[in-house]
Amino acid sequence: MEKYFNYRGKKINRSKYDLDGIPRLREAIPLGLQHIFAMFLSNIAVPIIIADIVGITGKDLTVLVQSAMIMAGVATIIQCYPLGRVGSKLPVVMGTSFGFLPTNIAIASSYGISGLLGASLVGGLFCGLLGFFLKPLRKFFPKIVTGTVVLTIGLSLLPTGIIAMAGGSGAENFGSLKNWAVSLMVMAIVIFLNRSARGMAKTASILIGIIVGYLVALPLNMVDFSIINQASWFSIPRPFYFPMTFEWGAILPLSIMFIVTAVETVGDVTAITMGGAGREPTNNELSGAIIANGLTSSLGSIFNALPNTSFSQNVGMIAFTKIMSRYVVAIGSIFLILAGLVPKFGAIISTLPQAVIGGASIIIFSQISLTGIEILTSEPLNQRSKIIVGLSLVFGLGLSQVPSAMDAFPDLLKLIFGESGIVIACLVAIVLNIAIPERKGEQY
Repeated sequence: MEKYFNYRGKKINRSKYDLDGIPRLREAIPLGLQHIFAMFLSNIAVPIIIADIVGITGKDLTVLVQSAMIMAGVATIIQCYPLGRVGSKLPVVMGTSFGFLPTNIAIASSYGISGLLGASLVGGLFCGLLGFFLKPLRKFFPKIVTGTVVLTIGLSLLPTGIIAMAGGSGAENFGSLKNWAVSLMVMAIVIFLNRSARGMAKTASILIGIIVGYLVALPLNMVDFSIINQASWFSIPRPFYFPMTFEWGAILPLSIMFIVTAVETVGDVTAITMGGAGREPTNNELSGAIIANGLTSSLGSIFNALPNTSFSQNVGMIAFTKIMSRYVVAIGSIFLILAGLVPKFGAIISTLPQAVIGGASIIIFSQISLTGIEILTSEPLNQRSKIIVGLSLVFGLGLSQVPSAMDAFPDLLKLIFGESGIVIACLVAIVLNIAIPERKGEQY
């Protein structure tokens, strides 16, 4: 297939591996759907968890889930095709983040959904402002820091992948042989197609694996169709469905969490450009990603959506497939918006068993970790680098797995650090990179 296609005298780049490539729809649609299937359940899980905690049910719950899908799609399109400086011009998939979950729970429990949405509006504006000042802060994110952050993101996602393979948290048959058999089958199909197939069978290996896994899960009674019958055919989101309130006790911790997710976005964007294009991101790409991260969250709060940020699982997909076309991701985000506007369509996607998603996700998550290693080893690691990386991983992953070790810490610090190994690893890496001076001729 030729890379360029002439249309009415204009050359169109058809390569799905190029950032500005516009492959034909018969390629772009299945490749875009891969991204949506990878993040869909995680995207709607957060509003469902929050709704359960604060007692939101029925129509109100439907609004929260619908808003999560639509605003994730809108935010993704803005990342792919920026509005001025808002957006990275990269294939960054956005969605409601588990990184915000502990803080969201604490705020919603104290101030309700109205207090949470108000804090998201203010916190998002604060995050957007940070993005405009990223350039002078870039010096604090050399390869030793960004590589550590990307590696921590990948390693911290591995338990999530294993939980999904076993059937998903809270599943009655968690860890059953049936779940593991389906997950491992999906994983094997994806690996086989990626290594042995050609053309669309290779590039859409994740989608094919998920579809085959779904078909196998049907006769095994692993698919619940009841949610489809309950979903309506069409619904338009209404701004300010939930009234907003503004409380400093909610705004302050959520604003701090936006700083945390900005750090994670730096890692995700770095992993995308390194994993998919073999280069570091530019200042404009990083700045645009963080600005969009904040401002789309503010916009989302108006339309009843919880805070958005970049989705790391989709970063791993780019590293695995090498497909960098932002057009592909934008096509996928259109289906995400449709899933919100047509709840029955979204309900069909949500019937995907966790075990099926887990079989594909575990491959994706592993690729993020390997991208982090690739960034770190792009230059030989000397003794100084090993100390920085080692201690960052020790504190980042160690404290996140043993949060009770921070019981004596102030509540605000526990809220920020207790569940996020990523931010701890990043802070330790930044501090050590500044505190430990480089020595010329240091042994490797």
